[in-house]
Amino acid sequence: GINSNECENVSRKKKMSEEFEANTMDSLIDMPFATVDIQDDCGITDEPQINLKRSQENEWVKSDQVKKRKKKRKDYQPNYFLSIPITNKEIIKGIKILQNAIIQQDERLAKAMVSDGSFHITLLVMQLLNEDEVNIGIDALLELKPFIEELLQGKHLTLPFQGIGTFGNQVGFVKLAEGDHVNSLLEIAETANRTFQEKGILVGESRSFKPHLTFMKLSKSLWLRKNGVKKIDPDLYEKFISHRFGEEILYRIDLCSMLKKKQSNGYYHCESSIVIGKKPIGIRDLINEALHRETMGLKSKVKQIKELLLKPETQAKIRRELFEGRLINNSNSANDVDFSTTLT
Repeated sequence: GINSNECENVSRKKKMSEEFEANTMDSLIDMPFATVDIQDDCGITDEPQINLKRSQENEWVKSDQVKKRKKKRKDYQPNYFLSIPITNKEIIKGIKILQNAIIQQDERLAKAMVSDGSFHITLLVMQLLNEDEVNIGIDALLELKPFIEELLQGKHLTLPFQGIGTFGNQVGFVKLAEGDHVNSLLEIAETANRTFQEKGILVGESRSFKPHLTFMKLSKSLWLRKNGVKKIDPDLYEKFISHRFGEEILYRIDLCSMLKKKQSNGYYHCESSIVIGKKPIGIRDLINEALHRETMGLKSKVKQIKELLLKPETQAKIRRELFEGRLINNSNSANDVDFSTTLT
């Protein structure tokens, strides 16, 4: 009993829905949190059915809670993340060799490569909507430091990288080798998740955390999809399947923005950092670390000054002092005129 126009409308709606879903997946994969389970981050969860034997009142309460939870997760779009930067030159050099080897086999994939300045491990993703929430995130990061140091008990956490993996042949990454260090990193990620949640910050699910080091992702360029590049061919990185890229010592964790302009070295915009333990470093690294700390300190002071100036009582005091100053100047000017008149 359905006419041809209705069938056409149903077909068109279905096609638009599929296109929207594909575009949404592309935009999510393009973020630095490509490891995080997309269902968790979008709030696509299976809600348990309400027991039909419950009272009507309990059903309403339950329904209201489910709607609020769904709405909260639906509005959730991560824009900040905790990053462990990759600084070991051996690892960076090895990944660049891998990238060049892939590009030599398919030049089109140059558009999919991640710049060496952006190499990192994502610990946690979150949503910070304004400057106040960013400041709360900074506080949470600072509170995280003693928990991590207590967990490590003065020891270095060494992260060895070996082999290649992909997420659905869309995102290519260097694997974190198996070992006790994986459990330590997972525990740090869970602690970070708990610490930020206690501050009221909306974060990604820790159970979906899979540490990795992304070196390429097809979603970086829509041109690739339009030109038939829809998957990463395993043959392109076959020679690196068991390659050892090197070890990174956990030394710093940064609170970074996904959307703000990157730094000149290609790394993400960093709001704040914590240093974990001590790392044997050279003169150049000491200078860079000192500059980094000084920059973070200045940014913190600027934020404090800005917050102080925005307070109503501060603005009222400034206006009052400016008004009194004008009165004094006007009074002095009048006195000068009277004195000169007397002299003449």
